[in-house]
Amino acid sequence: MKGSTYRRCSCRDPKTGKELGTSCPKRNSRNHCTYSIRQELPPHEDGSRRSFARGGYTNAKAAQADLDHVRALLGLVEADDPEGTQLVAEMLAEVSGEKLPLPDVEETRRRLKAGQDLVGSLTVAEWLDRWLAGKRIRKSGISRYETDIRVHLKPHIGQQRLDRLRVSHLSEMFTAIADGNAEVLEQNAQRRTAVEELATIPWKGVENRARRKALKEAIDAMPAFRRVTGPATRQHVKATLRASLNDAIGQQIITFNPAAHVEIDPVRKPKALVWTDERVAKWEQTGEKPSPVMVWTPEQTGAFLDFVAADRLYAMWHLIAFRGLRRGEACGQPWSETNLDRHSLTVTGQLVQDGWEVEASEPKTDSGFRVVALDDDTVGVLERHRKQQEADRAEWGSAWVNTGLVFTQEDGSWLHPGKVTDLFERLVAASGLPPIRLHDLRHGAATLMLAADIDIKIVSDTLGHSDTRITRDIYQSVLPHVGKSAAEATAKLVPLQRKSEENKARKAAEKAKRAEKAKGKGKKKGKAKKAARKG
Repeated sequence: MKGSTYRRCSCRDPKTGKELGTSCPKRNSRNHCTYSIRQELPPHEDGSRRSFARGGYTNAKAAQADLDHVRALLGLVEADDPEGTQLVAEMLAEVSGEKLPLPDVEETRRRLKAGQDLVGSLTVAEWLDRWLAGKRIRKSGISRYETDIRVHLKPHIGQQRLDRLRVSHLSEMFTAIADGNAEVLEQNAQRRTAVEELATIPWKGVENRARRKALKEAIDAMPAFRRVTGPATRQHVKATLRASLNDAIGQQIITFNPAAHVEIDPVRKPKALVWTDERVAKWEQTGEKPSPVMVWTPEQTGAFLDFVAADRLYAMWHLIAFRGLRRGEACGQPWSETNLDRHSLTVTGQLVQDGWEVEASEPKTDSGFRVVALDDDTVGVLERHRKQQEADRAEWGSAWVNTGLVFTQEDGSWLHPGKVTDLFERLVAASGLPPIRLHDLRHGAATLMLAADIDIKIVSDTLGHSDTRITRDIYQSVLPHVGKSAAEATAKLVPLQRKSEENKARKAAEKAKRAEKAKGKGKKKGKAKKAARKG
């Protein structure tokens, strides 16, 4: 295909405005003109012509070098490869039209062989939109991905070319997020101080009203209270980006995933602690929880269940407390998968929140599909609950919503998981017991099973964990008396000389005490005999 380099003069006639071209009087000057190249490209599929053109070269050598570069790119494709020919031609036409740098020959060869985009102008934002549109997961998962992309990824790295995204770009993003957290905390503190000051200004008096008005205007001008982006959220943002880039690698768009190599602060999950008497006393004094995750003792759990015995959803609280179902699993449990005759239920679905909307969904993982054994007492509780539900159905008549679920609203419709949590928190507060979250009731069930010396594998299967290590990592809190028994059993395994001597001393003291007691009895007996003789 034809191609050439040529000199070009851009001088124009001052009267007509047309380029002078070869008639320019300065054309023969050495440094007056610039050089340009033009290379004919394979025609469009409809037969129309196209070419690669570029100008502005200061000398013929530079122009020739780029012309050779273009021809080398065209030479990557065999004559009998029409698809490859069109791809290279489209790439060169785009590079020419957008005045992009010429792609590296070897990199283009690799991309062509791997079936990747040759130009590589796809941005991170464009790829994330394409990736999210292709996801086929439940709505709540899509919403979480969309939030990570919209709030964090697009604003910080969306403009970057996908094939040029580097670890340094991600490090800068997470540094910017941390800096943003500091700004949010400072703005929250300023607003909080202003609100507290406003509360101290009296309502009466012209001067006070003017001060209140000015301060309220200042508060309205401040940014609203905001939450910071915590370690768990940052890890989720990283996971979202990593998943999307892995798919880009799978589609041979890129070859390197920088999200797999960027380092950010790890998430330190709070440890579950038991509400001991000492912790309860401190909570009553200060109102502070020792840990975000707290677990009731068996006595506290029993006290709560006794307190809510008359609640319409007592059977749900009982089931979660003893069998450790998740909130969504309990809300979505159908009667068709609840076999009271066989003392078991099968978890096959759940109700999940997306914002404030509720949707039915399958369990999150394969391990979430499981059979949960039921004890006699729990079966009895569920049987009484079913009778009450049947009475409710009869009372509502044709207005009853037949969802087929075990736990419902008064008319048979779905329970809202968020409202269930709110109700539980109100019941806990009314009971006077130390506070726990609804999910902590599940923690308590796991702790009770472990304390009852149930095999860790059975506990893990009951809770729906994919690995017993997850169970061990999460539920490390043990009840105090269990820890004391373990400590005593351990101590007895080690023979100590000090213990032997202490045991000998203790036995000698007990022997002396018995001898002293026997001697005392002998004296009393002698006195009694003397008294009898005198009598």
